[in-house]
Amino acid sequence: MKYTQLGSTGIFVSQVSLGTMTFGGKDVEPWDRMGALDQKAADELVGIALDGGVNLFDTADVYAGGESEEILGKALGRRRDGIVLATKAFAPMGPGANDQGLSRLHLTRALDASLRRLGTDHIDLFQLHGFDPYTPLEETLGALDDAVHQGKVRYIGASNFAAWQLMKALGVSDLRGLTRFASLQAYYSLVGRDLEDEILPAVRDQGLGLLVWGPLAAGFLTGKYTRQGATDEDGRRLKGGLPPVDAERGHDAVDALRAVAERHGADIAATALAWVAAQPGVSSAVVGAKRPEQLRANLAAADVDLTADDLAELGAASAPAPTYPGWITPDPAGRIPRG
Repeated sequence: MKYTQLGSTGIFVSQVSLGTMTFGGKDVEPWDRMGALDQKAADELVGIALDGGVNLFDTADVYAGGESEEILGKALGRRRDGIVLATKAFAPMGPGANDQGLSRLHLTRALDASLRRLGTDHIDLFQLHGFDPYTPLEETLGALDDAVHQGKVRYIGASNFAAWQLMKALGVSDLRGLTRFASLQAYYSLVGRDLEDEILPAVRDQGLGLLVWGPLAAGFLTGKYTRQGATDEDGRRLKGGLPPVDAERGHDAVDALRAVAERHGADIAATALAWVAAQPGVSSAVVGAKRPEQLRANLAAADVDLTADDLAELGAASAPAPTYPGWITPDPAGRIPRG
């Protein structure tokens, strides 16, 4: 396993990390489609991840209605102190009007509930799972700053923020002297490169770490989805869901991915993860798994060293059309490459 500095912090995280959306939720929509792994299955995956050098484990209170956090906490047990534990809050966790969002009231309750479910006295990285247009950022960031000073949280981050939302939050933190975001968790993959237009340049400029969710585009980049159909009848993409993929352009990218993988004698999924890990600004690719063989294949990404030619080939095959204002004000020096 290789390790990368998390933005401007002093901690290092594994280039491949384990997401736990597949833990729990056997009888809960839509989590029953994600994996619905029980404690025994989760224990095995966590053990494989730890043995493979993974030191970042990511969850969220909303995953399986809190069951994912409970299962992860039990799976880590006494090994919890050796890892970076990350969770998120924002989504509805009850029927009440204040059981969601980023108010001081909800965040305080959500944090305490996550601590109980995870069986720990602190969260290493507490992330906002979305942007709340109803709560002033001063209130949200003030509550997070208090949690840091109380010792309940070590670092804070955001997830699924637009570039302007991220920059506004960082501006409020700087103006008020509040704890800044250390990271952003966002969707990024070879077939989903939207964040290269605005979000990734902002992350790099502000010295944040980028944690990538969906680096395999919900299985699209594993090679089991072809122009002729799917080779895995249990594949999640067959059951609907996110992220969206432009199928034709996506298959072109997979063709290039397969060629590069063959040159390295590597698995297609591992090669796709290696591409993500090689992008400037990326700290870790968060992967989920339902089966041990899936996780082992993903961890092998740390052994795939893509060349400049490999990256150029994959970048060209997957490059999206430039958006405004990028197509009218390109960077002539090429300082922020797209590939």
